[in-house]
Amino acid sequence: MPGSNARVLDKARALPADVLILDLEDAVHPGAKAEARRLVRGELGRGGYGARELVVRVNGVRTPWGADDLEMAAASGADAVLVPKVESAEALREAADRLAAAGAPPQQALWAMIETPGGVLAAAEIAAAAPRLRCLVAGTSDLVKDLRARHTPLRLEVLVSLSLVVLAARARGLAALDGVHLDLADDAGFEASCRQGVDLGFDGKTLIHPRTIEAANRIFGPSPEAVARARRVIDAHEAALSRGEGVAVVEGRLVEALHVEEAERTVALVAAIEARGW
Repeated sequence: MPGSNARVLDKARALPADVLILDLEDAVHPGAKAEARRLVRGELGRGGYGARELVVRVNGVRTPWGADDLEMAAASGADAVLVPKVESAEALREAADRLAAAGAPPQQALWAMIETPGGVLAAAEIAAAAPRLRCLVAGTSDLVKDLRARHTPLRLEVLVSLSLVVLAARARGLAALDGVHLDLADDAGFEASCRQGVDLGFDGKTLIHPRTIEAANRIFGPSPEAVARARRVIDAHEAALSRGEGVAVVEGRLVEALHVEEAERTVALVAAIEARGW
């Protein structure tokens, strides 16, 4: 959400999105940075966003606006601070140190955008750089530009990079969010991109327009069929354990502990979604 647009920031209070990223970086003209910072701070103080996770995307630490952005974000009550174009563990630690120096509460998380070739190659080190870090966000638009590649329907130009981001996140127990889909008129392409993100292991997708929220929620959320099967897996495994057996068979497939863990995650995800009432 552009941090300089008061109407959009207010509208966000009613959107069925899990996370709202209030942007001070790319979506804000250089001449409007200070006003956007003031506006975001005011809207966060006003509240009314419910259970939505609130994230402030700051400008880069070493830009003319970075220090002021981090100081504001530290005291804003935001759940997390998203640092753009992170290319090294040192850069992320610098952001973490500045947040701490500005009095950020311990529970305020850091998110890191991986959106350059250098960031992709350093993703594993970045993922381990700071205790505050909770999420890696793939920034595919800047990455394609820096690679001198072309956007293709199958995203072949960034598949390796996307997988490296997921690998780095999973190795450190972090969330991973897929990059944006730029063509708002391409509904079929957007849904295909979401399905590909699920297949690659991403937890969700970053969006640039409210009209795409429904499809993203539907595709990244478990289907009724998947939920029903997950419950069958859990029930069958519990029954097997009660018989003193370590494995069960569901629909002709062997069920072991790893399948139960996946099924339990599916059921927990559904419970979290239902608790939000969207």
